[in-house]
Amino acid sequence: MNPSTPSFPSRLPNVGTTIFTVMSALATEHQAVNLGQGFPDFDCDPKLVEGVTAAMRQGHNQYPPMPGVPVLREAIAAKIEALYGRRYDAGSEITVTAGATQAILTAILCCVGPGDEVIVLEPCYDSYVPNIELTGATVVRVPLVPGTFRPDFDKIAAALSPKTRAIIINSPHNPSGTVWSPADMRRLDELLAPTNVLVISDEVYEHMVYAPLRHESVARFPGLAARSFIVSSFGKTYHVTGWKVGYVAAPAALTAEFRKVHQFNVFTVNTPMQHGLASYMQDAAPYLNLPAFYQAKRDLFREGLAKTKFRLLPCEGTYFQCVAIDQLAVPERDLPEADFCQWLTREVGVAAIPLSAFYGDGFDQKVVRFCFAKKDETLSEAVRRLASL
Repeated sequence: MNPSTPSFPSRLPNVGTTIFTVMSALATEHQAVNLGQGFPDFDCDPKLVEGVTAAMRQGHNQYPPMPGVPVLREAIAAKIEALYGRRYDAGSEITVTAGATQAILTAILCCVGPGDEVIVLEPCYDSYVPNIELTGATVVRVPLVPGTFRPDFDKIAAALSPKTRAIIINSPHNPSGTVWSPADMRRLDELLAPTNVLVISDEVYEHMVYAPLRHESVARFPGLAARSFIVSSFGKTYHVTGWKVGYVAAPAALTAEFRKVHQFNVFTVNTPMQHGLASYMQDAAPYLNLPAFYQAKRDLFREGLAKTKFRLLPCEGTYFQCVAIDQLAVPERDLPEADFCQWLTREVGVAAIPLSAFYGDGFDQKVVRFCFAKKDETLSEAVRRLASL
C-alpha cells in the first residue's frame, strides 16, 4: 500500500493566500514599484541597530521574562502616560508581543469562545476574521460608512446583542486612513457603558496622525480603557516591520487572561530586540517627529497623484492613500478592483491593494490602496508611471 496523508476538516476553509502575498509576488515578477504591502523601503535609524547589537554583545541572548523585559515595559508605560494621560502598571498591565498580529490573535483567544459574537468594522485588516473564526465564535460584520469610512454608531448599536463578547476597532484605520475623533470615542464609550463588551483597539498607526488631528487612544477615555486591550507596534513606528515586536496594554484582570494564552502560543519575544528598543525609547523624538515625517511623504504623493485622473480620498492618518479609479481614462477602470490591481501591476508597473480584499463579501467601490511608506524617489517613480492613466 502507498502511504497517504490523513485528511481533516480545515479550521479555516475559506482562507487562501493573503492578497498582500499575492500582490507582492506579482510586483516582484513584473519589476513593479510595490506600493501594495505596507512596509518601508528605507532603513531604520542606525542607532536602533546599534542598540540591538550592543544588547547581543552584552549577553542578552537567552529567554527574557514571559511578559517582556522590565526595562522595555517601563518605557512603554511611561510613553503611554506621557501621551495619553493613563498610567499602566509595567508589571501587571503591559505585555510585549511578537508583533501586533500575534497580539490581536492572543487577545481574541483569551476572551472569545464558541457561542460568542465579535463585531468587526469593515473594511478591516485581514487577520481579524480568521482569528475570530478559530475560536468558534461568530463574526458580526458592521460596515463603516462607504466613502468616508467613519463609524456608523446606529449600525454598531443594532449589532450589539447579549452574545457580543468584543468589538475590534482600528484608528488610524487601515486601509482607509480615517482617524476617529474624540466624539467618536465618547459615542463608543456611551454605547458600551451598559454592556460587558470588551474592546480590542488596534492602534498600530498611533504615531501617523496628521495635523491638525491627534490620535485618540482608548487610553484617554477611562470607560473604554477599563474594558480594552490596546495593541501597538514597534515595527510600524520605527521602520522595522521584520522584527515583529509589539505590545498590549490592558487592565490587570484582562492582562492576566491575555498572558495565559501568550505564554503558550509565543511564551516570549526576541531578547536583544527588546533591550535595543528599550534603549532607543529613551529619546521620544523618533515617534514624536514621525507624524511630520510621514505627512511630508503623504503630501508629496498626493501632489503627484492630483495630476492624474485618480480621485484622492482623504488621508488623516496611517501611511496608506486610497484612490477611486472610476474617473480614469483607461477601459480597465471598469474592472473589479482586484483585477484592476493585477492589471496595474503587470502593465503599468505599480502594485496596489484592492479595497474589496478588506470586506468579507468583496464589496467593490472602485477604490484601491497605495502605501506611501517609501523613499521619495520611489514615490516619484510610481507617480511617473501612473501619470499615463
